[in-house]
Amino acid sequence: MNHDRKTHWEKIYSTKSSDDVSWFQPEPTRSLALIRDSGISKDQAIIDVGGGASRLIDHLLNAGYQKITVLDIAQAALDITQQRLGDAAEQVEWLVADATAFKLNHPVQLWHDRAVFHFLTEPRDRDAYIRNLKNTLAPEGTLILAAFSPKGPKKCSNLDIVQYDAQRITIELGPLFKLKHVEQEAHTTPSGAVQQFNYFVFGYHPN
Repeated sequence: MNHDRKTHWEKIYSTKSSDDVSWFQPEPTRSLALIRDSGISKDQAIIDVGGGASRLIDHLLNAGYQKITVLDIAQAALDITQQRLGDAAEQVEWLVADATAFKLNHPVQLWHDRAVFHFLTEPRDRDAYIRNLKNTLAPEGTLILAAFSPKGPKKCSNLDIVQYDAQRITIELGPLFKLKHVEQEAHTTPSGAVQQFNYFVFGYHPN
């Protein structure tokens, strides 16, 4: 685990309200729609990478999804969601880990990442992330990845990020991932700023 990254995010979630951070969404409408449109059944496994204090898990549980893993580098972020969910938190697999350095003991049919990958500015970290992605996502599974677009910010939470368009993310992921769909989103932060995101949907075809 990258301890500098962990220290940064633990501090963020220990000192700021989860609904005051720039990436907060009261309802992650676009992610929910893309997950629904993927065709995944309610009993197939989903991992939300960097899910932390996101409200996505609340909505997935309410929609009836039964096998959900939430991964985040910050225990403080997961604590917020577990406390918010109460007893429902027992239905979820929680994993405190760096997305570049973890191992799940079961495959998933859908991997969701809203704004983790774009923080990986070093090629070795991106390579490690993609290696974990390939080891975790089932063949013919779905990747939903959201990142700042070339029209979006160049920093987030005082950290440099990498902006992605369809060509750049396709090259980065490699030939085993086939781009199926792209959507743009203008995300309004709690402070009123607008951040331009791209949402990419890929199919994973290792064979």
